[in-house]
Formats: sequence, structure tokens, C-alpha cells
Amino acid sequence: MTPRLWAAATLAVLLVGLTVYAALVVPWHRPPAPRADQVAALRDFPAGQVARARAFHSALRPGSYGSMAIGLIGALVLGLTPLGARLVTWAGRPFGDYWIARVVLGGLLIVLVVEVLTLPFAAWRHRIVVEYGISTQTWGAWALDLAKSYAVGAVIGGLTLLGFFTVTRLAPRWWWAFGAAGAALLVVLLSFVLPVVVEPIFNKFTPMAAGPLRTELMELAARDGVPVKDVLVADASRRTRAVNAYVSGFGPTRRIVVYDTMLTEATPDEVVSVTAHELGHAKRQDVLTGTIIGALGAAVAVIALYLLGSLGWLLRWAGAESMGEPRAIALLLALVTLAGLVGGPVQALVSRRIEARADEHALTLTGDPATFEAMQRRLGTVNLSDPDPPAWEYVMSASHPSTVERMAAARAYARGER
Repeated sequence: MTPRLWAAATLAVLLVGLTVYAALVVPWHRPPAPRADQVAALRDFPAGQVARARAFHSALRPGSYGSMAIGLIGALVLGLTPLGARLVTWAGRPFGDYWIARVVLGGLLIVLVVEVLTLPFAAWRHRIVVEYGISTQTWGAWALDLAKSYAVGAVIGGLTLLGFFTVTRLAPRWWWAFGAAGAALLVVLLSFVLPVVVEPIFNKFTPMAAGPLRTELMELAARDGVPVKDVLVADASRRTRAVNAYVSGFGPTRRIVVYDTMLTEATPDEVVSVTAHELGHAKRQDVLTGTIIGALGAAVAVIALYLLGSLGWLLRWAGAESMGEPRAIALLLALVTLAGLVGGPVQALVSRRIEARADEHALTLTGDPATFEAMQRRLGTVNLSDPDPPAWEYVMSASHPSTVERMAAARAYARGER
């Protein structure tokens, strides 16, 4: 068979494997929280609080969806016209058009253009979260975090592009195979590296002081059969008033992380309840599940890009001769951006199912639905979550069940129905 037929066959096998794996590991058929309980839970929120949360999200939407639209338009204009190819060529020209300069500097320039286009919307969102008392950051601190985020993205993106186009040069007919394997390996590597290397760039982590809460959290993890190395406190208060906790890392690097805001806003029992939810993710190896799905999806994407290279009209629009040359960088990023938006609702659905299972784990592990419900109410209140968001927005982007869904699940559990 020709390389293209091998690529098509491999793509079909990976798609089947991805579908089967997702069907087996994602809890698709979780029973919905009783609607009557959701309505009752919504009534328990003060009307003023619900109105404030909805006003907050209404104020955020122009910035959020404006950024999404402009980012997509910018990516498509750069990728589906010769403009992106010209920028890549221009970036490499001071370095003798050397291909590495085109790949790294050209790729970063394409990304930078899109980031600059969406920067005003990011500033809009920051102004809103400060106005509503969620963010504690000054403009200077916000800009510094933004620069750190861009720097991390530039390093990861630059190395990824360099690796990709090195493969296309060394194996021009079979780069799709090596590229797919490399993309899958990169996803796995980042899952291990990011929590340990990148998180400290944005937050300072200190061991939780010895005391009843730390002892209870460690004992909770031991009782759940999820070994953790330590309990850390993140200095989240220097940028937000939001509360949260999570379990980070794999194996010997796994640790429970609690926002310092949670220690001041929530009761110890509520901290335990949130931690039990996060232990549910570790117990079910949800991060590993997401990593495998992401790795398979990355491999599929690389092979799909290779096959799209047979569409001569697409390459002509982009001003490139093949998907494997640096002038196609803008086209690659445009296709990835488009695929991300199209696949967003599916990713959100998968996330909601997994989060609902982690909620059930927390209820079972603690046996305390009253505290679980109180914690969900507190999360919604402090973080200004819309307790019952619009259906269209929920389907498009909600990564967690709504606050009233989670409260309703706790009430159903208390009656012995879940």
C-alpha cells in the first residue's frame, strides 16, 4: 500500500480504538439528578444572589465569546490565505530563510498575532472579574501572569513545532506515522510534567501545617486507597477570591492541593468534602483516562492533517505546497483551532459525566450529603457560578454539572436513591 492508504487505514483503526475506549471508560449513562430537586435547590438560593451571579456571567459573555470569534476569524484568515505563509517567510528571512527560524519564529509570530487580536477581550474579562470581586489582581500582576502564560506556551509550542517539522523533513513520505506517535507521547509527557514544573510558575505551594485538618485529609486518602505524598496550600488569594482544591500529580508526585482561600471561606468538613471529590478522580484514574483519550486524539489529528494535504485547493489558499513545510504552520493552527471549537461540546459532555461520578464518589466516601450540598452552595456563592445556567451554554461549554444538579444529587443520595 502507498503511505496515504496506510495513513487512512491507521486513522480508521485509531478512530475505532478511541471510540471503543471512550465508550468503556467514560460513565455515559449516569442517571440525571431529579429535576424536582434541582428546582427546589434553586429556590434555596437568595434571589439577589442568583441575579448577581447571572449578571456576572452576562457581563463576561461579550469578552468570552468575542475572544472566541475573533480568535477563530484571525486563525482562519491567517491559515486560509497566503498571509500566514508570508508571515512565516518574513520571520525566517533575517536568518537566511533557515527552516528552523521559519518553524520556531514563524510559528510564534502566527500565535502572537492571534493573541494580540484577542488581548482586548482578555482585558475586558479581567475588568469584570475585578469589578465583581472575584479577582484580587492588579493590572500589573495580571499582565505578569499573562506574560508567564505566553512564555510557557511559547516554549511548549516552539518545541512541538520544531519536533513536528524535523520529522517531516527526515521522513517526507511517512512523517504522519512518526508525527502521530510523537504527538501521543507529548500528551503523555505533558500530563506528568505540567503539574510539577508549570504549576509552581503561577503559584507558591507550602505544606499544610500539622493539625486536625491535615491529618483528616491524609487519613481520608488512605481510607480511599489513594496514596498521596503531601497536603499543600496554594497561595491563590494573591490573584482570586475563588475557592477550590484538587489532587495533582501521578504516583510519587501525587499531592492534595487546597487553595488558601478555601481555608478561610469554608469549614473543615467542606474542605474534606471537596477533597473526597478530587480523590474520586485519582481513584478512577480520570487524569490517566483523559491522557489516553488526548494521546489518541492527538495521533488522529496528525494523520488527519496529513490526509488533508491531498486537498490541493486548501494548500493553494494557504500559500503552501504541502502540510509538511513551515509555510503551512498557519493552516495547521487554523485547522486545530476549528477542530477544538467543533469538539468542545463533546469534551464538555465527557467532563460533566466524569465530574458527576466523582461527586458520587465523594458522597459515598464521606457519607455526608448535607456537607456536600453545603459545599456546593458555598462554591457557587463565592465563585459566583450561575446555579442553573442557560441550556445552550451548558451544552456548549459546561465542564461540571450545574450547582443545582450537584445539590439535587446530594438530596437523592440522602434518600438512598443514588
